[in-house]
Amino acid sequence: MSIRPILETRQAQHTLEGAGVHLHRAFGFRDPSEQDPFLLFDDFRNERPEDFEAGFPWHPHRGIETITYVLSGSVEHGDSLGNTGTLGAGDVQWMTAGSGILHQEMPNGNAKGQMHGFQLWANLPAALKMTQPRYQDVEAKEIPLIEDDDGTKVKVIIGDFWGKSGPVDGIAADPQYLDIFVPAGVKKTFPVDTYRKAFAYIFEGAGAFADASQPTGVLLEKEVAGQELNIRDMSGNRTLVRFGTGDEVTVQAGPEGIRFLLISGAPIQEPVAWHGPIVMNTKEELRKAFAELKNGTFIQPAH
Repeated sequence: MSIRPILETRQAQHTLEGAGVHLHRAFGFRDPSEQDPFLLFDDFRNERPEDFEAGFPWHPHRGIETITYVLSGSVEHGDSLGNTGTLGAGDVQWMTAGSGILHQEMPNGNAKGQMHGFQLWANLPAALKMTQPRYQDVEAKEIPLIEDDDGTKVKVIIGDFWGKSGPVDGIAADPQYLDIFVPAGVKKTFPVDTYRKAFAYIFEGAGAFADASQPTGVLLEKEVAGQELNIRDMSGNRTLVRFGTGDEVTVQAGPEGIRFLLISGAPIQEPVAWHGPIVMNTKEELRKAFAELKNGTFIQPAH
Protein backbone atom coordinates (compact mmCIF):
# COMPACT_ATOMS: atom_id res chain seq x y z
CA MET A 1 0.00 0.00 0.00
CA SER A 2 1.22 3.53 -0.76
CA ILE A 3 0.18 6.80 0.86
CA ARG A 4 -0.91 9.44 -1.64
CA PRO A 5 1.38 12.48 -1.47
CA ILE A 6 -0.20 15.88 -0.88
CA LEU A 7 0.15 18.03 -3.99
CA GLU A 8 -1.45 21.13 -2.47
CA THR A 9 -3.62 22.45 0.32
CA ARG A 10 -5.57 25.66 -0.18
CA GLN A 11 -8.51 27.54 1.23
CA ALA A 12 -11.76 27.86 -0.70
CA GLN A 13 -12.22 31.42 -1.94
CA HIS A 14 -15.28 33.61 -1.44
CA THR A 15 -17.15 34.38 -4.66
CA LEU A 16 -20.59 35.48 -5.90
CA GLU A 17 -22.62 33.33 -8.27
CA GLY A 18 -26.16 33.19 -9.65
CA ALA A 19 -28.20 36.23 -8.71
CA GLY A 20 -25.82 37.13 -5.88
CA VAL A 21 -25.29 33.97 -3.82
CA HIS A 22 -22.29 34.13 -1.49
CA LEU A 23 -20.31 30.90 -1.62
CA HIS A 24 -16.77 29.53 -1.35
CA ARG A 25 -15.10 27.94 -4.38
CA ALA A 26 -12.47 25.29 -3.72
CA PHE A 27 -11.54 24.96 -7.40
CA GLY A 28 -12.92 25.86 -10.80
CA PHE A 29 -12.22 27.96 -13.91
CA ARG A 30 -8.48 27.29 -13.63
CA ASP A 31 -6.60 24.45 -15.27
CA PRO A 32 -9.33 21.86 -16.13
CA SER A 33 -6.76 19.05 -16.08
CA GLU A 34 -5.95 19.74 -12.42
CA GLN A 35 -8.77 17.60 -11.01
CA ASP A 36 -9.88 15.81 -14.21
CA PRO A 37 -12.63 14.53 -14.45
CA PHE A 38 -13.90 17.19 -12.02
CA LEU A 39 -14.15 20.83 -13.08
CA LEU A 40 -15.51 22.85 -10.18
CA PHE A 41 -16.40 22.49 -6.49
CA ASP A 42 -18.48 25.02 -4.54
CA ASP A 43 -19.36 25.17 -0.84
CA PHE A 44 -22.58 27.19 -0.54
CA ARG A 45 -22.73 27.56 3.25
CA ASN A 46 -24.54 30.61 4.65
CA GLU A 47 -26.00 31.70 7.96
CA ARG A 48 -27.92 34.72 6.58
CA PRO A 49 -30.84 34.24 4.15
CA GLU A 50 -30.01 37.50 2.36
CA ASP A 51 -26.73 35.90 1.27
CA PHE A 52 -28.38 33.09 -0.71
CA GLU A 53 -32.12 33.64 -1.23
CA ALA A 54 -31.69 35.20 -4.70
CA GLY A 55 -30.53 31.77 -5.79
CA PHE A 56 -29.51 30.56 -9.22
CA PRO A 57 -32.25 31.61 -11.69
CA TRP A 58 -32.66 30.04 -15.13
CA HIS A 59 -29.34 29.15 -16.74
CA PRO A 60 -28.09 26.58 -19.27
CA HIS A 61 -25.76 23.60 -19.00
CA ARG A 62 -24.31 21.32 -21.66
CA GLY A 63 -21.54 18.74 -21.65
CA ILE A 64 -21.28 18.20 -17.88
CA GLU A 65 -22.86 16.54 -14.86
CA THR A 66 -23.64 18.44 -11.66
CA ILE A 67 -23.74 16.80 -8.23
CA THR A 68 -25.59 18.68 -5.49
CA TYR A 69 -25.38 17.49 -1.86
CA VAL A 70 -27.48 19.35 0.71
CA LEU A 71 -26.55 19.27 4.41
CA SER A 72 -29.06 21.78 5.81
CA GLY A 73 -31.86 23.86 4.35
CA SER A 74 -33.29 22.86 0.97
CA VAL A 75 -32.95 23.54 -2.76
CA GLU A 76 -35.94 23.79 -5.09
CA HIS A 77 -35.17 23.00 -8.70
CA GLY A 78 -36.98 23.10 -12.02
CA ASP A 79 -35.97 22.74 -15.66
CA SER A 80 -36.97 23.28 -19.27
CA LEU A 81 -38.11 19.66 -19.56
CA GLY A 82 -40.76 20.11 -16.88
CA ASN A 83 -38.90 18.41 -14.04
CA THR A 84 -39.37 19.92 -10.58
CA GLY A 85 -38.46 18.89 -7.06
CA THR A 86 -36.92 19.80 -3.71
CA LEU A 87 -33.68 18.57 -2.19
CA GLY A 88 -33.80 18.45 1.61
CA ALA A 89 -31.12 17.96 4.25
CA GLY A 90 -28.97 14.94 3.41
CA ASP A 91 -30.37 14.57 -0.12
CA VAL A 92 -28.28 14.31 -3.29
CA GLN A 93 -29.03 15.11 -6.91
CA TRP A 94 -26.88 14.02 -9.83
CA MET A 95 -27.93 15.87 -12.99
CA THR A 96 -26.56 14.84 -16.37
CA ALA A 97 -26.94 17.97 -18.50
CA GLY A 98 -25.75 16.11 -21.61
CA SER A 99 -26.97 17.75 -24.83
CA GLY A 100 -28.44 20.68 -22.97
CA ILE A 101 -30.83 21.82 -20.30
CA LEU A 102 -32.12 25.08 -18.85
CA HIS A 103 -32.74 24.95 -15.12
CA GLN A 104 -32.91 26.93 -11.92
CA GLU A 105 -31.87 26.16 -8.33
CA MET A 106 -33.38 28.18 -5.51
CA PRO A 107 -31.99 27.60 -1.98
CA ASN A 108 -34.03 27.99 1.19
CA GLY A 109 -32.79 28.14 4.77
CA ASN A 110 -33.74 25.82 7.60
CA ALA A 111 -35.70 26.95 10.67
CA LYS A 112 -32.67 29.00 11.75
CA GLY A 113 -32.22 30.52 8.30
CA GLN A 114 -29.13 28.42 7.56
CA MET A 115 -28.23 26.90 4.22
CA HIS A 116 -25.39 24.46 3.62
CA GLY A 117 -24.51 22.26 0.70
CA PHE A 118 -22.00 21.49 -2.01
CA GLN A 119 -22.02 21.39 -5.79
CA LEU A 120 -19.48 19.47 -7.85
CA TRP A 121 -19.18 19.59 -11.65
CA ALA A 122 -17.97 16.48 -13.46
CA ASN A 123 -16.94 16.54 -17.10
CA LEU A 124 -18.46 14.27 -19.75
CA PRO A 125 -16.30 12.55 -22.38
CA ALA A 126 -16.82 13.53 -26.02
CA ALA A 127 -18.90 10.41 -26.69
CA LEU A 128 -21.45 11.48 -24.05
CA LYS A 129 -21.45 15.28 -24.42
CA MET A 130 -24.73 15.19 -26.37
CA THR A 131 -26.40 12.38 -24.44
CA GLN A 132 -30.00 12.73 -23.26
CA PRO A 133 -30.34 14.78 -20.03
CA ARG A 134 -31.34 12.85 -16.90
CA TYR A 135 -31.61 13.17 -13.13
CA GLN A 136 -30.86 10.90 -10.21
CA ASP A 137 -32.54 12.26 -7.08
CA VAL A 138 -31.52 10.43 -3.92
CA GLU A 139 -33.11 10.91 -0.50
CA ALA A 140 -30.94 10.92 2.61
CA LYS A 141 -32.47 7.66 3.85
CA GLU A 142 -31.19 5.85 0.74
CA ILE A 143 -27.53 6.70 1.40
CA PRO A 144 -25.67 3.93 3.28
CA LEU A 145 -24.01 4.95 6.54
CA ILE A 146 -21.11 2.83 7.81
CA GLU A 147 -20.05 3.15 11.46
CA ASP A 148 -16.72 1.67 12.54
CA ASP A 149 -15.84 0.54 16.07
CA ASP A 150 -13.62 3.59 16.66
CA GLY A 151 -16.50 6.01 15.94
CA THR A 152 -15.58 6.72 12.32
CA LYS A 153 -18.67 7.29 10.15
CA VAL A 154 -18.79 7.14 6.34
CA LYS A 155 -21.75 8.03 4.12
CA VAL A 156 -21.32 6.26 0.78
CA ILE A 157 -22.96 8.62 -1.68
CA ILE A 158 -21.39 7.25 -4.85
CA GLY A 159 -19.20 4.23 -5.48
CA ASP A 160 -18.27 1.18 -3.43
CA PHE A 161 -16.69 1.41 0.00
CA TRP A 162 -16.23 -1.03 2.87
CA GLY A 163 -18.76 -3.43 1.37
CA LYS A 164 -21.46 -0.82 0.73
CA SER A 165 -22.54 0.77 -2.57
CA GLY A 166 -23.85 4.29 -3.02
CA PRO A 167 -27.26 4.73 -4.67
CA VAL A 168 -26.07 6.91 -7.60
CA ASP A 169 -24.84 4.91 -10.60
CA GLY A 170 -24.03 5.00 -14.29
CA ILE A 171 -21.80 8.07 -14.04
CA ALA A 172 -19.19 8.69 -16.77
CA ALA A 173 -16.45 9.71 -14.34
CA ASP A 174 -16.92 6.47 -12.35
CA PRO A 175 -16.55 8.50 -9.14
CA GLN A 176 -16.36 7.71 -5.48
CA TYR A 177 -17.99 10.35 -3.24
CA LEU A 178 -17.75 9.84 0.53
CA ASP A 179 -18.81 12.01 3.49
CA ILE A 180 -16.44 11.01 6.31
CA PHE A 181 -16.31 11.82 10.03
CA VAL A 182 -13.29 10.74 12.09
CA PRO A 183 -13.61 11.35 15.86
CA ALA A 184 -11.13 13.28 17.98
CA GLY A 185 -7.65 11.78 18.17
CA VAL A 186 -8.38 8.87 15.82
CA LYS A 187 -5.99 8.07 12.98
CA LYS A 188 -7.66 6.41 10.01
CA THR A 189 -6.66 5.12 6.58
CA PHE A 190 -9.03 5.02 3.61
CA PRO A 191 -8.38 3.15 0.34
CA VAL A 192 -8.57 5.09 -2.94
CA ASP A 193 -8.23 3.48 -6.37
CA THR A 194 -4.72 4.12 -7.70
CA TYR A 195 -5.93 5.24 -11.13
CA ARG A 196 -8.27 7.97 -9.91
CA LYS A 197 -7.63 11.64 -9.25
CA ALA A 198 -8.56 12.39 -5.63
CA PHE A 199 -9.15 15.29 -3.30
CA ALA A 200 -10.49 15.91 0.20
CA TYR A 201 -12.54 18.92 1.32
CA ILE A 202 -12.66 19.64 5.06
CA PHE A 203 -15.82 21.34 6.30
CA GLU A 204 -15.97 20.59 10.03
CA GLY A 205 -13.26 20.28 12.68
CA ALA A 206 -9.62 19.86 11.71
CA GLY A 207 -7.00 17.21 11.08
CA ALA A 208 -3.75 16.32 9.38
CA PHE A 209 -3.35 14.16 6.29
CA ALA A 210 -0.31 11.92 5.95
CA ASP A 211 2.06 12.95 3.20
CA ALA A 212 4.50 10.45 1.73
CA SER A 213 6.48 13.00 -0.26
CA GLN A 214 7.78 15.77 2.00
CA PRO A 215 9.05 15.34 5.59
CA THR A 216 7.72 18.73 6.74
CA GLY A 217 5.21 17.65 9.35
CA VAL A 218 5.40 18.22 13.06
CA LEU A 219 2.17 16.67 14.31
CA LEU A 220 2.48 13.22 15.92
CA GLU A 221 6.24 13.17 15.40
CA LYS A 222 6.77 10.36 17.90
CA GLU A 223 3.93 8.25 16.59
CA VAL A 224 5.13 8.22 12.99
CA ALA A 225 8.85 7.87 13.75
CA GLY A 226 10.28 5.01 11.73
CA GLN A 227 7.30 4.91 9.37
CA GLU A 228 7.55 6.04 5.74
CA LEU A 229 4.97 8.77 6.06
CA ASN A 230 4.99 12.31 7.37
CA ILE A 231 2.17 14.30 8.90
CA ARG A 232 1.67 17.86 7.78
CA ASP A 233 0.25 20.59 9.97
CA MET A 234 -3.46 20.35 10.70
CA SER A 235 -5.94 21.78 8.21
CA GLY A 236 -9.43 22.97 9.05
CA ASN A 237 -12.65 24.46 7.75
CA ARG A 238 -13.00 25.03 3.98
CA THR A 239 -9.62 23.48 3.14
CA LEU A 240 -9.06 21.62 -0.13
CA VAL A 241 -6.40 18.88 -0.08
CA ARG A 242 -5.23 17.66 -3.50
CA PHE A 243 -3.55 14.25 -3.60
CA GLY A 244 -1.04 12.68 -5.96
CA THR A 245 -0.88 9.02 -6.98
CA GLY A 246 -1.22 6.22 -4.46
CA ASP A 247 -3.81 3.80 -3.14
CA GLU A 248 -4.67 5.15 0.31
CA VAL A 249 -5.23 8.35 2.28
CA THR A 250 -4.47 8.60 6.00
CA VAL A 251 -5.86 11.29 8.29
CA GLN A 252 -5.27 12.12 11.95
CA ALA A 253 -8.29 13.86 13.50
CA GLY A 254 -7.78 16.92 15.68
CA PRO A 255 -9.26 17.56 19.16
CA GLU A 256 -12.78 18.15 17.78
CA GLY A 257 -12.68 15.42 15.17
CA ILE A 258 -12.76 16.06 11.44
CA ARG A 259 -15.46 15.81 8.80
CA PHE A 260 -14.57 15.93 5.14
CA LEU A 261 -15.59 14.81 1.68
CA LEU A 262 -13.26 12.35 -0.03
CA ILE A 263 -13.92 12.41 -3.77
CA SER A 264 -12.15 10.60 -6.60
CA GLY A 265 -12.81 9.89 -10.26
CA ALA A 266 -11.28 8.39 -13.40
CA PRO A 267 -9.57 11.05 -15.57
CA ILE A 268 -11.12 11.61 -19.01
CA GLN A 269 -7.95 13.11 -20.54
CA GLU A 270 -9.63 14.94 -23.41
CA PRO A 271 -9.37 18.54 -24.66
CA VAL A 272 -11.61 20.99 -22.78
CA ALA A 273 -13.32 24.06 -24.26
CA TRP A 274 -15.11 25.79 -21.39
CA HIS A 275 -17.09 28.98 -21.04
CA GLY A 276 -19.41 29.55 -18.09
CA PRO A 277 -21.93 26.71 -17.69
CA ILE A 278 -21.04 24.94 -20.95
CA VAL A 279 -18.10 22.56 -21.35
CA MET A 280 -17.25 21.01 -24.72
CA ASN A 281 -14.14 19.60 -26.41
CA THR A 282 -13.52 22.27 -29.07
CA LYS A 283 -14.04 26.01 -29.46
CA GLU A 284 -16.25 25.33 -32.48
CA GLU A 285 -18.58 23.15 -30.36
CA LEU A 286 -18.65 25.94 -27.78
CA ARG A 287 -19.54 28.56 -30.40
CA LYS A 288 -22.28 26.27 -31.73
CA ALA A 289 -23.78 25.83 -28.25
CA PHE A 290 -23.98 29.58 -27.63
CA ALA A 291 -25.38 30.19 -31.12
CA GLU A 292 -28.12 27.64 -30.35
CA LEU A 293 -28.85 29.40 -27.07
CA LYS A 294 -29.30 32.62 -29.00
CA ASN A 295 -31.54 31.20 -31.76
CA GLY A 296 -33.66 29.00 -29.49
CA THR A 297 -32.44 25.55 -30.62
CA PHE A 298 -30.31 24.74 -27.57
CA ILE A 299 -32.69 22.13 -26.15
CA GLN A 300 -32.35 19.02 -28.31
CA PRO A 301 -35.38 16.84 -29.15
CA ALA A 302 -35.65 13.54 -27.29
CA HIS A 303 -34.32 10.53 -29.15
